[in-house]
Parts: sequence; structure tokens; C-alpha cells
Amino acid sequence: MSNSSKSSLRDKTVLFVIGGIVLLLLPLVAQYFGNAWVRIIDIALLYVLLALGLNIVVGYAGLLDLGYVAFYAVGAYLFGLYASGHLTETFPAIEAMFPNGLHMPWWMALPLGAMVAGVAGVLLGAPTLKLRGDYLAIVTLGFGEIIRVFLNNLDAPVNVTNGPKGLAQIDSFNFFGFDLGKTHEIFGFDIPPVTNHYYLFVAMVIFSVLLCYRLERSRIGRAWMAIREDEIAAKAMGINTRNMKLLAFGMGATFGGMSGVLFATFQQFISPESFSLQESVMIVAMVVLGGIGHLPGVIVGALLLSALPEVLRYVAGPLQQMTDGRLDASILRQLLIALAMIAIMLSRPRGLWPSPEHGRAAVVPDEAPHQHLDPSEQIPPPVTHIAPTEK
Repeated sequence: MSNSSKSSLRDKTVLFVIGGIVLLLLPLVAQYFGNAWVRIIDIALLYVLLALGLNIVVGYAGLLDLGYVAFYAVGAYLFGLYASGHLTETFPAIEAMFPNGLHMPWWMALPLGAMVAGVAGVLLGAPTLKLRGDYLAIVTLGFGEIIRVFLNNLDAPVNVTNGPKGLAQIDSFNFFGFDLGKTHEIFGFDIPPVTNHYYLFVAMVIFSVLLCYRLERSRIGRAWMAIREDEIAAKAMGINTRNMKLLAFGMGATFGGMSGVLFATFQQFISPESFSLQESVMIVAMVVLGGIGHLPGVIVGALLLSALPEVLRYVAGPLQQMTDGRLDASILRQLLIALAMIAIMLSRPRGLWPSPEHGRAAVVPDEAPHQHLDPSEQIPPPVTHIAPTEK
């Protein structure tokens, strides 16, 4: 190993160590300014998980999915139903089978939520295999709205989801007696529930980033990117585009279902309002704004767009006071977010941190390669007319 490679490896190790220390101390510093700031960081990490999952579908495979929030809802409601008292209160038969209530442990909830959402992703992808672009976006948008309407109306004639009232008193994760929903004292520091969930979310984000990194550099990732660039050429090269598309939908939905489970245990309350079309659009904006198909860019875009509304809350309030209350603070905040996104996309059309390869056009030479050669030196040689033979 050369000295330059050893130095590069040493620099990367130091960078990872510093990054790990920052991630460990960040919530402890933020909670001194209020638990609300730690909660903002937690929500941002959840959006990072969602953006990483959608990046598989949109960034790697090039399939525009506007109904991604449906898989988020599937995971959240799966855990909400199995980790709250709703089913035992509604169905006497279930109460007789589980007199102490349904309390699904975390080691069952995360894989089950991911698996059910993955199956839902494959079911969505199967009838849309021949659709592309705008048509695919419209179908996936409709799927997301169908799931939300079902959740909102499945409270009659049999109350399954409790309708618009939502599900409350959802269990928090319990790791071998360590309840994330309670405040703990460690080395003299009070660790509130928002900080407990922060470390869980960071661990899940790191695991997801490593998984996406390996997928991107695997044969499957290269097949997805080939489909994204030219599906016909990918099929001609022997890639099974049908299976690869279904796998992309399933893998992306898996991340959404896992994020939904984490959201339900963190909020301990879920309702259909949390899974509206605006959430899907915001997640797509995170992927596009950060840089389609580039993991660091997707993470930056998710962190920026999830934290920007909360930061602009402190800007919209003074502006409302300056106009004597003529402007609504919430509407003004949405306007500022839209202006910020427009400014970013105008200045960085390929995203804040785009992939070095994605989106670049092929270099076209200014002149033909043999233009500077004499006609006799060109390959193939110039066409010469054949004189007819005289009889």
C-alpha cells in the first residue's frame, strides 16, 4: 500500500470518527435549547429514511412514484393496530385471545412492516409495468390517495382503522427493558424520549445508507440505472426489466413501511391526515432537490426540506407582526419554502449535490474525426467515379 493510499485511509478514518462523535453529542446539545429542536432532528431523520427509499424507485430505476406515502401509511397502521388497544376494544374475539392486549415487540414490528409494505409495492408495480413518465405518476398518485381514503373511511360498518379519529396510545419500543418512551438518567444526564428515538433513527439511517450504497454498486443497481437511462437498450442487453422494476418498487416500499413503523412508535398517534398527497410531493422534492440517484445529495435534500419549514417559522412570525397580522403566518411560511425551492432549482438545476454521471450529456466533438485529413488519407477512402468501358 502506497503512502498516498495510507494517508487517504487515515483521513477517512478520522472523518468517520469525528462524524460519529458529532452524531452522538448532537441531541445532548440540542436538548439544552429545548426538546422541540431534538424532535425536529428526529422528524428530519425519518424523512431521510423515506427519501432513501424513494431514491431507489425514482433515482436508480427512473420510475416516478407520487404515491410513495401509501407505503409509509401501511407500515404505520400495521404497527398502530398491533401495538394499541384498538383491536381488542373493537373485536371481543381478539380480546378473548389476548386478554392483556396486543403488544407487538419491535423485533417483529420492523420486519413485518417492511415486508407488508414491500408486498404492497410489488402489487402496485405489477399493473404499471408498461407505464412511463406522466402516466406512471398519475397511477401511483391515485394509489396513494386510495390508501388514504380507505384509512379515513374504514370505521364503518366495521371499525378497523378508527377513521379520521386515528389510533392513539401506541406502544413505544422496548429494548430489553429500556423503554424509549420514558425518560432515563445516564451518567447524570436526563435522556428524554425524543433523544432515545434519535439514536434509534440514526442507527436505522446508517443501516439504510450502507444498504443503498451496496445496492447501487451491485448488479441489481447497475441494472436499475440501465433501465433508467434507456429501457429498450437495457432489455436488448438481456436485463429482465419486468423483474427489476418490481424489485425496485418492492425495495423502495420496504423503506417506506419501516419508516412508518418508526413514525407510529415515535408519535404514539397516527391518523390519515399524516399521509396526504402533500407528503408524497415533499418526499419527491427532497430527492430531486438534493440530487437524483446520489446518496449524499438525497440526504442533504431531506434534511434541508424537513428542517426548513421549522426554521422559517421564526421568520414568518416577525413578518406577520410587521404587516399588523394581515398575512397568515402559515401561508407566508409555505410561500417562503416555495421561493427557496425555486431559487435552489434555478441556481442548481441538477440538485444541490448531484451525481457526477447522472444528467450529463455525452461530449460531442466539434468536428468530424477525419475532417483534417486529406481525402486520400481518410478511412474509408473518398468515393471515386468509375468511367464506363468503351466497346
